[in-house]
Amino acid sequence: MTSYLSITEARRLLVTKKISPLELLTELEQRISTINPKIKAYLSWDHQQARLDAEKADLTKPLGGIPIGIKDAILVQGAPAYSSSRILEGYHAPYDATVIKNLRAAGAYPLGRLNMDEFAMGSSTETSAFHPTYNPWDVSRIPGGSSGGSAAAVAAGIAMATLGSDTGGSIRQPAAFCGCVGMKPTYGRVSRYGLIAFASSLDQIGPLTHTVEDSALLLNAISGVDSHDSTSLLLPKEDFTSEIGQDLKGVRIGIPKEYFVEGIEPGVRTRVEEAIKQMISLGAEPIEISLPHTEYAVSVYYIIVTAEASSNLARYDGVRYGKRSAQTKDLLSLYEQTREEGFGAEVKRRIILGTYVLTSGYYDAYYLRAQKVRRLIRQDFEEAFKKVDLIVSATSPETAFRCGEKINDPLKMYLADIFTIAANLAGICGMSLPCGFASKEGKDLPVGLQLIGPSFGEKMLFRVGHAYQQATEWHTQHPSML
Repeated sequence: MTSYLSITEARRLLVTKKISPLELLTELEQRISTINPKIKAYLSWDHQQARLDAEKADLTKPLGGIPIGIKDAILVQGAPAYSSSRILEGYHAPYDATVIKNLRAAGAYPLGRLNMDEFAMGSSTETSAFHPTYNPWDVSRIPGGSSGGSAAAVAAGIAMATLGSDTGGSIRQPAAFCGCVGMKPTYGRVSRYGLIAFASSLDQIGPLTHTVEDSALLLNAISGVDSHDSTSLLLPKEDFTSEIGQDLKGVRIGIPKEYFVEGIEPGVRTRVEEAIKQMISLGAEPIEISLPHTEYAVSVYYIIVTAEASSNLARYDGVRYGKRSAQTKDLLSLYEQTREEGFGAEVKRRIILGTYVLTSGYYDAYYLRAQKVRRLIRQDFEEAFKKVDLIVSATSPETAFRCGEKINDPLKMYLADIFTIAANLAGICGMSLPCGFASKEGKDLPVGLQLIGPSFGEKMLFRVGHAYQQATEWHTQHPSML
């Protein structure tokens, strides 16, 4: 009954007392027990605490009685918080992240810890220190990353909705690969307090859901100013569902020529072009635009993101919390051995790269120059949004690739985020939603349509995304093998 319920549908059943919060939880946990061993989306979940939360659920609140899966990088008081890394193994969160407090205030409660790439560094959830997660549409393939567990859980019907984090596409790309809706809000819209940091100027928490409407409902709950986060923006409280249901007449959609180039899988390009035609048939006006600095986005991103990772991960020294190596003889060897044993290969690679670009002799040549080009990338978007209301593209140039296919080729892995990272560099909002399937090696795999909006343009994304979903049925299709 509960396998693929949207939040909206579940709330209707709860409020009319056709199902109780505890019954909803019980059915969901039974499905988790059956399905999770096949895809390994959850790292753990606390049955007892979830039961207590369900029993005391307040159904008068907007999300009353709804369990939400949580990415392992987001703190939930008393729960393990490893960021899928050995260096934090054994660490339990001493407090709730602000988004968790906000969820609780809206009546929802956290359910389980979801697998991810270690410290959110990866595009496939294969760098997790514990195990990979598998794509529910084809378990020989990756679910995307770094929020792969969050996307796979929604796609497999073992979570009604989840929270992930997006530093360069880590919500949108797995949403595309798994056929669900993933939203990266404007930077500063959602508090980062209680999110284990990867790259602080890029990280943003957001929802993964079955429908665009559910995404808006979750953003209603988790957004808001927070004095604990200096980058949190003082914005009036908004209802992100307020424009859902409006038509697309007069909506100007930008088609960036740089995002429709060689290298996109033919099936992906076809589905995205069909989605654009669908929007036009609903009244939208297409306008070709240019984002001329797109070619520099990957290079700029991997300079900035590794520099910030190097700085943020310096706190894991074996002294204050997390893993401490037993193979030490002095303070320096404590640092060295703890990090050698605790960090995985991809995390070490990014720390080394970031430390290099921050070194005094190279700071101006790499980091400072990257920040200047980042400004140019943002200006590209600012100019584009003078002409259009939102931008449309593929979320990823390809569908889900096979497990192990790119894990030993970092450059190929990094290029998997080529269409998503610019929105993080610019600090603007973006969403991925399903727009069909493409055949690959005999399998039909989900394709993601990316909508990019200006800063604080989430309502327009929800309006357009919902209108598209009402006219199509892609979001109602689920993996048959499960």
